[in-house]
Amino acid sequence: MSRTALMSLLAASLALSLSLSLPAAWAGPGHDHGDAPPAPSAKGPQRQSDGSVFVPKPAQRQMSLRTQPGEVQALPRAFTLNGKVLMDPNAGGKVQTMQAGRLEAGPRGLPSLGQSVRKGELLAYVQPASDSLERAAQAAQLAELRASHSLAEKRLARLKELADSVPRREIEALESELASLSARMAAVGGGLSGREALLAPASGVIAAAHAVAGQVLDARELVFEIVDPTRLQVEALAFDAALAADVAGAHVSVGGSALPLRLVGAARALREQALPLRFQVEGPGLAGLEKLAVGQPLPVVVQTRSQVQGVALPAAALQKNPANQPIVWVKHSAERFEPRVVTVQPLDGARVAVTQGLAAGERVVVQGAVLLNQIR
Repeated sequence: MSRTALMSLLAASLALSLSLSLPAAWAGPGHDHGDAPPAPSAKGPQRQSDGSVFVPKPAQRQMSLRTQPGEVQALPRAFTLNGKVLMDPNAGGKVQTMQAGRLEAGPRGLPSLGQSVRKGELLAYVQPASDSLERAAQAAQLAELRASHSLAEKRLARLKELADSVPRREIEALESELASLSARMAAVGGGLSGREALLAPASGVIAAAHAVAGQVLDARELVFEIVDPTRLQVEALAFDAALAADVAGAHVSVGGSALPLRLVGAARALREQALPLRFQVEGPGLAGLEKLAVGQPLPVVVQTRSQVQGVALPAAALQKNPANQPIVWVKHSAERFEPRVVTVQPLDGARVAVTQGLAAGERVVVQGAVLLNQIR
C-alpha cells in the first residue's frame, strides 16, 4: 500500500472515532421545535369546557349572528308526508299517435323542450304504415270507384238530355249514386295519401319530447307531454286515513321559501297501503312554481286543526350535536352562547315548532347557528 493511501485511511478512522465519542447536543430552553399545539388565543371564538361557546362581539358581526326571543304560542300540529309534483289534468296533456307510422315534422319543425305551445297547434304528422298488399288493394278499389263514377256521370248527362221523357226519380237516384261514389273515392284516396296530425291538447310548454324526424312509432306511443307550469299539483301519501278529514293547510319548501297548498281532495282507495292526498299550489306561492318539475319528489308539511304549545323558529336555527340530537343555540350573555337540546316538530316548509327545551323570552340564534355549531 502506498504512503498516500495509508495516510488517508488513518485520517478517516480518526474522524469516525471522534464522532462516536462526542456527547449528544441538546437545544437550550426556548429553542426546541416540539409538536405541542400553540396555546389558544383568549380573544377568538372558542368552546368552553361546559359545552358553551365564547364569541367576541367582533366575531359575532363577522358571523352575522342574529337572535330572536322565543314566544310560546298555540301552533298547529303538523306532519311531514312524502309528496310528488304532478301536472293538473285540466291544464296539460299527452300527445300520442292513434296508429303506427313514420313521424314527420310540422310546418315549424318538431317542438323542443320548454317551447310554448297553444291548444290546437300542429306539432307533427304521422304517416300511417301499411304493407304493399294493403296499399295495392286500396289502389285497385280506388280505380274501380273512379270507373263507376265516370260511367255514372255519362248516364246522368244522357238522362238530363231526355228529361221530358224520363221520370224525375231516375235522375235523382242517379245523382244520389254519383254523390255516393264521389264520397267513397275521397275516403279511399285519403286513406292512401292522408296522414295523422298531432295537435296540442292544451296550452303550456313541452315538458317531455320523444320525437325525431323519420322515427317509426307504434300505436298509442307517447310523443309529447305538455304541462302548464302555472297550474301544478302535489300528491302526498298519508298512512293515517283520518288525517284527510283533519287537514287545515299544507306547505312545501322550495328554495328556502314555503309554498302554500290547498287540499283538492283525498282518494277513497289505498295505494301502497297509503291514502293519496291531492293539493293545489295557490296564492302567493304561484311565483315559485317555476322551481318545480313534474315528478319531482319533495316533503309536504300538512297542518291539522289540532294545536300544540310551542315556539316557532326558522328551520335554519335547528342544528345537531355530536349525539345527533336536535339543538338550538341560546344567548346566555353578551358573548356566551350555550346549546339547548329541544324537541321539535315541523310547522311549515320554512319553520319548525319547538315544543320542549325552551322557555318564553329566551333569545335563540336564528341566523349563523351553523357557524356556532362548528366552533371547537
